[in-house]
Amino acid sequence: MDENTPDSRTGKIAAHIKKLREEAGYTSHESFAYDHEINRMQYWRLEKGANMRLSSLYRILDIHKLTLEEFAKGAGI
Repeated sequence: MDENTPDSRTGKIAAHIKKLREEAGYTSHESFAYDHEINRMQYWRLEKGANMRLSSLYRILDIHKLTLEEFAKGAGI
């Protein structure tokens, strides 16, 4: 796989981040980002699977009180 080929795992991670937000009662990525002091564009990119850094993922896990293992299992990766 080259760097321009999307990885299906990234899509699963992004979809799970969005699902967790919705399960937390947020209909808008902007309100979630605001309430948790995350740059709204950065958070939007996470939900789209773009420019994803581990440090950003770890912050989301901390907000939802999940381990990396729990998150991966829920995301199906």
